[in-house]
Parts: sequence; C-alpha cells; structure tokens
Amino acid sequence: MDKTMIDNKAFYKNLITIALPIALQSLMLALVAACDALMLGRVAQIQMTAVSLATQIQFVQNMFLSSATAAGAILGAQYWGKGDKKALENIFNIMLLFCGIVSVLFFLACEFSPQVLMGIFAADKDLIRIGSDYLRIAGWSYLITGVSQCYLTIMKVTERVKAGAAISSAAVVINIIFNAVFIFGMFGLPRMEARGAAISTTIARICELALCLFISAKPSYIRPALSRLFKIPKELFFDFMKQCLPLMGGCLCWGVGFTSYTAIMGHMGVDAAAANSIAAVVRDLVCCMCNGIGSAAGIIVGNELGAGRLELGKKYGLKLKNISFVIGFISTAIVLAVTPIVVGGVILTDQAREYLIWMMVIMSFYMIGRCVNTVTINGVLDGGGDTIFDLYSLVVCMWMIAIPLALCGAFVFHWSPLAVYACTCLDEVGKIPWVMLRVKKYKWVRDLTR
Repeated sequence: MDKTMIDNKAFYKNLITIALPIALQSLMLALVAACDALMLGRVAQIQMTAVSLATQIQFVQNMFLSSATAAGAILGAQYWGKGDKKALENIFNIMLLFCGIVSVLFFLACEFSPQVLMGIFAADKDLIRIGSDYLRIAGWSYLITGVSQCYLTIMKVTERVKAGAAISSAAVVINIIFNAVFIFGMFGLPRMEARGAAISTTIARICELALCLFISAKPSYIRPALSRLFKIPKELFFDFMKQCLPLMGGCLCWGVGFTSYTAIMGHMGVDAAAANSIAAVVRDLVCCMCNGIGSAAGIIVGNELGAGRLELGKKYGLKLKNISFVIGFISTAIVLAVTPIVVGGVILTDQAREYLIWMMVIMSFYMIGRCVNTVTINGVLDGGGDTIFDLYSLVVCMWMIAIPLALCGAFVFHWSPLAVYACTCLDEVGKIPWVMLRVKKYKWVRDLTR
C-alpha cells in the first residue's frame, strides 16, 4: 500500500504562490479587452464590435504561440524540478525560433491583407473597414508578442511568476491609460477611436518586451543562449516537438473553433455580434481564476514528476482535478452575479441587450466545463506530457458536435442567435465525463526528462 502523503499546508501554499500571480497576469490581459470593449462601447456599438472581431486574428496567432510556450512550460517545469539549467536555455532557444517565425507571418498578413482577414468574421462593410484600420496598426504589436511570451513562460516555470505578473500588469496599465488618451482624444490629441486602441496596444507590447529584457538581465534569471541558438541538441528538439505538435493541433482546433463561433455569431447580425463580444469579454475575465490554477497545476505536477516523485505528482494531480470543480461552481455564481452590472454598463440596442442577458445565463453553465477542462487537461494531463488527449477531445466535442450544430442552426434551420450561442457552449460541458475517465488511466504520470 502506498504511503505517500500530501502535506496540505505546503500544497496549498505552493498552489496559491504560483496560481495567484498567473491569475493576476491573465486578469490583467483580459482587462485590456474589457477596457477596449467598454471604451469603444461608449463611442459606438459598431466600433466596439469591429475591434472585437479584429482581435480574433491575434487570438489565432496566440494559438500557435501558446502551443510552443506550453510545450516549453511542460519540459521546462520538469527540467527545473531536475535542476538542469542548460536544458532550460536550450528550450528557451527553441521557443524563440518558433514564436519568431509565427509572429512575422501574422504581422505580414495584417499589414498586407487586413480586409481579407476581416472578411472571415464579418459581412458588414463598415465592420470590415474599421477592423482593417485596426489591424494595420495592431499588426506591429503581433510582431513583438511572440518574443515577450517566451520570456514570460520561462519566468513562470523557474519560480519567477511574480516578476512575470508584474511585467504583464505594467503593460496592461500602460495599455489602458493610452487607450483612454487615444480613443477619446485627450490632452489635445485627435479622437482616434478604433485606431487609438490599436496604437495603445502596440505601445504596451513594446514596453512589455523592454521590461522582459531588463529584468531578465539579472544574473539569477534564465536567458536564451543566443550563441547556441542554432545548435540545439536533437534529442531535446524532438522531445519539444513531441509535446508541441499535439498541443498545436489542440490549440488550432480550439482556436479556429472559437473563431468559427465568433464568425458564425458575426454573420447573425450586428446585435448578436455585439452581445457575443461583450459576453466573450466577461468569459475571459471570469476564466482568469481557472487559468491561474491550470497553469499552476502543470508546474506543480511537472516539478514532482521531473524530480522522479511520480506517486506524489499523481496525488497532486487528483487533488487539483477535484479543486477544478469547486472553481467551476464559483465561476458560475460570479457570471450570474455580474450580469446586471455588465448589461447596464455598455450602450446597446434593446435587442442586443436582451441577447446579452440570456447569453450570460447560458455562459454561467458553460463555465463549469471550462474550469474543469482547463485545470485538468491543460494543467494536470499536460504536466505529465499527456498532450494528445486535448486534441482528441476537441475533434470530437467541438468539431463533430458543437460547430456542425451551430452552423446548421445559423444557416440551415435559421435558429435564434441564443439557440446558436448555446450550441457553441456544448463542447466544454460535454467533455467532462471523458476527461474524468482519462485522468483515471494515469497516462500522464511520467518523467519526461533525459
């Protein structure tokens, strides 16, 4: 009989120490979208909706970046638990190369084909025009984001989560301040509206990268070994790709699926698109708590498995899985509680306001599945290298059930926007039983280090 015991006091202290800064970082990033929506919502509904649709391009870019940084975090957490700093430097190099290529490609697409990109998400000419203007400016921020995300990931897995959270928070504060200045035209500057939001985002990303470089210059921080940038050990590169490719498949399935939801709602009219945009901002804000717990779960489980303490890592994973349900029910209550505040906080048509109220109610149930899956799949399972399951579950639940239902509801059966929105929320709730079965197979209890 196994006698490995969890020190609950030490466990919760470690969880809170890691999760809170990451949750704060996630919250601060979500606040940028929230401020964009609120400020532009005070200008005009169409300005807010166009920017919300345009930022889906960055959302897709983040799916590629997230697959690389998540793979780096999985291997990095285990090698940090093992104490191998040279391997961490090499992992940093791999992430930089991957994220750099992705960032350049998205930058070029935003600069030279913004109308084509906006045409994916909207049919209205004014939405496409406003969104295109936004993308031409914001594209410069997409060029920088990939590099700073690599630095923030390494800080996270090497117990520098507070520094990473401070950098992200500073960038968000800068973004919000410049948002107000440029959107509304303060201090004698012209009123730029959507273009002002793009300028402030770009300035914030420049500041974020500068802070990453400055803080990482300290001797105790892990930095990329640029002298070995193209001399990465083959074994480590293949280990990285073994984690990255399933994650990329999962990220793309989820990211393209989510942007498909946005595109479907965007083609159901300006009112439905506006309500969906506000609901998405609330969702991202409320999900910050489960994002923090999920990232912490991957680091905690990965540290123990990489150090060879497999049984303790297994018990930590099961405990975190149970915690995910608690976070889910708390998130449901929060969504319902803030609904009156959100509905009264933006200028919407009567029809859009009615859509928003019921979307919030539907989303409150969706939050249970979202929290459980974020912590369990992206935290516990990924922490042990079981990255393929996320891809399987997304293909079945999202691409074979939720998206076909939403498409048929919108364009074949002509259902109400609320019924279509409910279809887009089915995938997370439907995955829960399958996820619980996968956890019990313990394929994630593995040491990935060499």
